[in-house]
Amino acid sequence: MNYSDKDTGEEVKNYCAKIGADPLLVQGAGGNASWKEGDILWVKASGKWLANSLKEDIFVPVDLADLSHEIEKGNYSTTAKIANASNLRASIETTLHALMPHRIVLHLHSVEILAHLVRENLDSYIYDLLDDSISFEVLTYFKPGAELACEIHKALKRQPMIDVLFLKSHGVVIGGNSVQAIDETLEKLLKLFATVPLFKEQKNPAVANPPATVSRKYERIVDVGIQQLALNPHLFKRLKSEWVIYPDHVVFLGPRAHTYLSWSEFSQESEKSEFYPELVFIYGEGVYSTLSFTQAKLQQLRCYYDVIARQTAEIELAVLNQNQIAELLNWDAERYRMSLAK
Repeated sequence: MNYSDKDTGEEVKNYCAKIGADPLLVQGAGGNASWKEGDILWVKASGKWLANSLKEDIFVPVDLADLSHEIEKGNYSTTAKIANASNLRASIETTLHALMPHRIVLHLHSVEILAHLVRENLDSYIYDLLDDSISFEVLTYFKPGAELACEIHKALKRQPMIDVLFLKSHGVVIGGNSVQAIDETLEKLLKLFATVPLFKEQKNPAVANPPATVSRKYERIVDVGIQQLALNPHLFKRLKSEWVIYPDHVVFLGPRAHTYLSWSEFSQESEKSEFYPELVFIYGEGVYSTLSFTQAKLQQLRCYYDVIARQTAEIELAVLNQNQIAELLNWDAERYRMSLAK
């Protein structure tokens, strides 16, 4: 079936609203989508939520011809030219969308897929997991933006018609010439990568409110899954050694998990340093946040729980190193996106 450019845009927006409402597929402002109209690339704006694609203008038109010209010169860090008077900034991953030859491109941090992409042993089984019906390539971790775009360009030169890119410690990119094709590929991947969470969420976990000494600063997070991060010994151990496992996690939640064996230990450290973390994990007690903790951060924390709840004890996760973390936290593009997070 042939669609007009207007039909394509409306279909993409409707699809984004649908998947954006599923936290196992999209978390807050994470992920992005695009479609091409001649020399225009419509791409999600930085900091915008796919879930809001029918409620507000979240897509911006980019001069695709100019961007493609810069890419061919090897200028992967070029700033995309917005083709109208919008004050929005194009997605950090706009160059990625321009590189993909497909009419429609979707980039997600799907929990079911991400739970595998963060594993050290991914290469030992992913090629057996997938069959010839999906053309794909697996890329090692690169900083989002220019560095990642450069590697994707190399991959596309090796194999021009890649429909799926698996980005280790990051997410998945799916290209297609219709929303239906995108959806069919995504559904197939979700079935292939599906992993049952190891830990059942307690309906009413025994989580107390913070003690009176800090009750004006902290409140109990109500999400029962997130609470397992402090109540379950296996998950609490992951917090200490395997906290930063993909970019959005460190950007929204910081470079380390503030874990404590008791409220007493927390009080001693915070009073001495006069530092009160936005998010604290008290072993056997629960997970608590300051009143300023945003919905965007809560969604990222839930994503982290969903990912590590799908890991058996023997699975080792690939953790971003200090240099990779510093690159993300000192990046102006991510600071801009965080300034929009609610």
